[in-house]
Amino acid sequence: MYPRPKRDGVLSQRRKEKMVFVRGPGLYSDIGKTARDLLYKDYQGDQKFTLTTYTSNGVAITSSGTKKGELFLADVNTQLKNKNITTDVKVDTNSNVFTTISVDEPAPGVKAIFSFVAPDQKSGKVELRYLHEYAGISTSLGLTAKPLVNFSGVVGNHQAAFGTDISFDTATGNFTKCNAGASFTTPDLIASLILNDKGETLAASYFHTVSPLTNTAVGAELIHSFSSNENTLAIGIQHLLDPLTLVKARVNNYGKASALIQHEWRPRSLITISGEVDTRAIEKSAKIGLAVALKP
Repeated sequence: MYPRPKRDGVLSQRRKEKMVFVRGPGLYSDIGKTARDLLYKDYQGDQKFTLTTYTSNGVAITSSGTKKGELFLADVNTQLKNKNITTDVKVDTNSNVFTTISVDEPAPGVKAIFSFVAPDQKSGKVELRYLHEYAGISTSLGLTAKPLVNFSGVVGNHQAAFGTDISFDTATGNFTKCNAGASFTTPDLIASLILNDKGETLAASYFHTVSPLTNTAVGAELIHSFSSNENTLAIGIQHLLDPLTLVKARVNNYGKASALIQHEWRPRSLITISGEVDTRAIEKSAKIGLAVALKP
């Protein structure tokens, strides 16, 4: 048995994420999220460095840089929390300013979000989220003369949830998105079925906890395209080597195999090394990714 860690390690973080998930059915975006996180989260083929510092008055400043081949991208994000209001302002290398203002609990179970990107005058959007023991609703409205309206809703509980995600463009009078999904949860298994792209693709996924103690789990996602009659299958696994070190691996039906190791070498600071190889073309160089996140 692993000894209890002295600080909030990777295992504790994963347990906290699961605790958030089981509070009611959640939002539509939560359907299939656990399996997607196992299969895709933290995998990358680039080099990324992130540093977060805190001022004396509680402002969090996060600077990040990503090297994609010969291209280098950077951004600086400032976050200020005042009671139940959180303000995020991010500036990237293209001189875009992303601003998000979130208000938690203006009414029981409600969260309000206002966001816009400068200098894009048509980027303004307001979103309302409502979480209930038996429902989760999210609706957003673009702040333009003819806005894009999005609505997603889920009904059920932490064991079974059914939902839909719809977007309507008032400028053209057309539905730009019409999806539906269902999720079923047991103490050690989460299965989901999602119909995307106006019924053009069907995605089925599952996440199975093998050992809660070591956070060992397996997951898979199968995506079928009705238009092309093609299938995409991804299978993955994760395991804690110790309370602060996580390893993951995945493979898909196109012969691409990936693996990563993530270590919390100090509280809230992570280093992640990932790699991908094409088993059908071994002569090609493997893709190696490195991510370092520092939070003093």
